[in-house]
Amino acid sequence: MTRLLVVTTVPETIRGFLLPWAAHYQAQGWTVDAMAQGISGDPDCVASFNQVWEIDWSRNPLNPFNLVTAPQNVRAIAESYDLIHVHTPVAAFVTRFALRSLRRQGKLKVIYTAHGFHFHRRGSRLKNRVFLTLEKIAGRWCDRLVVINQDDWNAALKHCLVSPGQLSFMPGIGVDLSHYNPQSFTEADRLQVRSELGLRTQDALFLAIAEMIPRKRHQDLLRALAQLNRPEVHLALAGNGPLESDLRALAQQLGLSQQVHFLGFRTDIPRWIHAATATLLVSEQEGLPRSVMEAMALGVPVVGTRIRGTEDLLRQGAGRLVSVGNYAEIAAEMAWILDRPEAAKNLGIQGKKQIQQYELSQILSLHDCMYKDVLEETESCLLLKG
Repeated sequence: MTRLLVVTTVPETIRGFLLPWAAHYQAQGWTVDAMAQGISGDPDCVASFNQVWEIDWSRNPLNPFNLVTAPQNVRAIAESYDLIHVHTPVAAFVTRFALRSLRRQGKLKVIYTAHGFHFHRRGSRLKNRVFLTLEKIAGRWCDRLVVINQDDWNAALKHCLVSPGQLSFMPGIGVDLSHYNPQSFTEADRLQVRSELGLRTQDALFLAIAEMIPRKRHQDLLRALAQLNRPEVHLALAGNGPLESDLRALAQQLGLSQQVHFLGFRTDIPRWIHAATATLLVSEQEGLPRSVMEAMALGVPVVGTRIRGTEDLLRQGAGRLVSVGNYAEIAAEMAWILDRPEAAKNLGIQGKKQIQQYELSQILSLHDCMYKDVLEETESCLLLKG
């Protein structure tokens, strides 16, 4: 029986993206466990995996503490598994570092899925150099590197992060199209959302789903809304984070208090997307943004920035692209969607067609093949040694 350990820095990544992995491979008779900081306090993760493991590390990828005690704990836990699949940069570097000797001995296999390298075209030269160096070093300590957008694929090849045979491309980590299905919602659902915000019949609703942290650039959305200067247009912000109080203050300063709605953390995101006129994501850095994929699945138009991942999803007519930090462009695209309802509807239709290639069952099938390849390499290696 195959034993799989899924590793991330924090449990939110597992809860948001990886719970289907547990069900899929448990159904095949595998033991599927998970490790992250704080995971034992997450009831969804505890219920979904055979066992969960606590690990203490910092979310700061440059914190030297991560290489003091965490590697020993990772090694002690992971040595009983056949396959380690690690996600997110901190967990990926520490885990690969910790398991490098066990991997060399053929005792386990390590796969890293990069949800967006920390070095990227908009990053500073110094940070890019540091993070690229770390990825080059850690690339020697894994059996397969998985990337999920075209920029990272090109970067992995250009910088030889792993050998070409160890590099895999996956179109994301899967969207459950049965969950994000526009047929699941009625006009009554849409009206209920609008009623919660006190919207009138003539009001339009734009929705942004993102943690309130600097790289998501919520301030650009507020300034775009102010520049748009249409009182009937409302903006709902789903998510929370350290910048929330600053954003509330900016909304008030710009005279938008009646048009901007702070929704906090929501568990009913599909309902909100379905009720929106369009969704907005104006980040300066992403891997392959889930909120964009969810909106596409529900046939809702998207405005996003010209960055890796978002471009992969929207460049073929499935959405509108703007420059990072250019709130005048954002305002212009919001106006375009409002003034051209039929064209905007066609964006949603195209997005729904395009998202089919990211469907969860297809992604799991691709992982089935990859896991088989990696595990058979292990068995072949052990046979040769025998």
